Formats: sequence, C-alpha cells, structure tokens
Amino acid sequence: MLDLNMQLPVRKFFQVMIGTTLLGGGISLNFLGNLGLGPWGAFHDGLSKITGISYGTAIILTGIFVTLLWIPLKQKPGIGTIVDVFWTGIVVDYFIKIGSTPELLLVKILFIFFGVTLIGAGTAIYVGSNLGSGPRDGVMVGLESLGLKIGTARNVIEVTALILGWIMGGTVGFASVFIALSIGPVVQIVMPYVDLRDKQ
Repeated sequence: MLDLNMQLPVRKFFQVMIGTTLLGGGISLNFLGNLGLGPWGAFHDGLSKITGISYGTAIILTGIFVTLLWIPLKQKPGIGTIVDVFWTGIVVDYFIKIGSTPELLLVKILFIFFGVTLIGAGTAIYVGSNLGSGPRDGVMVGLESLGLKIGTARNVIEVTALILGWIMGGTVGFASVFIALSIGPVVQIVMPYVDLRDKQ
C-alpha cells in the first residue's frame, strides 16, 4: 500500500498518461473520420503534407516549437507538458497506422463524435492532474499575462492555426466547426470529476 503522501503524485502521473492517451485516440478518430479537422488538427495535417512527416510527428514538432514560445512569455512547463508534447503524437501515429477511414458517412460521423468526446475527456483528465498544461494552453495563459483576455487569446491562437493549416493544405470541412466548438463543453463536464488542481 502506498502512503497518503505518495498516492496523490502517483494518481496525478497516471492521470497525465491516461488523459494524453485518450487525447491521442480522439485525435486519431477525427483524422480517420476525414470530414474536417479542428484548428490545430488542420495545422498538423498541413504541416504533414508539405513536409512528408507523419501526422503524429507533426504534432510533436509543433508542440516542441510552441513550448519554446513559453520562454518569452515566462511560462514554465511541467511533466504533463512534456508528456503531452511527445506521448500524444506517438499515440496518434499508432492508432492511425492500425486504423482506416470508414466508407459509410454515418460511421465517419461517429468517428468525429467519439473523437471529440475522447479529446475533451482526455484534456480534462491531464489538465486536472495539475502537472503542467499543454503547449498551446501555455501560450494562451502567457498572452493573457500580457494583457489579452483569455478568451481573446484562445481565439487568436485557434484562428491562426486554422488559417495556416488551410493555407498548407490541411483538411478543413464541415466537421471542423463542430470540433472547434464541442471540445470545450466536454472538458467542462468532465473536469469536476478529475480536478486535482486544488490538492497538494
């Protein structure tokens, strides 16, 4: 049996691993659904297409670059940040490799629906661990510290990613709007059950 002083850190680490694994699975389902990707999904897809690297590798490289933006914004990464950068991309490539795009439209729609659900739940679980936010969230918080409202900062980041992704040839479709608008509410629903941010 772990003592109480060890149980919380162990739980936090497991939350990071479970959350980022669910996140990667959800991203894979959205990619395989092939009905349009969210802002960052379109960016990663566009980067993958113009460089020839895998979709998961594009996620990793983007995460590294975005995390470097934390330096001038005076944000500090945590264990969760590092796991998010690398493990999510690895999981995405694995599931895309063993999966395939379904032919039936209904199944594609289900892929998008369950993908969004997994992304939202996974995000809440790993953010709730309080071991560090993801690269993009860190930039959002950093921009807020410079005077931008957090909602405005989030919108600037998402719109920029979507436009750049579209320019690079990333997959943008009718599901892109659904993905962009639906993940937040899922995070909000799941977060109260997994939030350890007020625990030391």
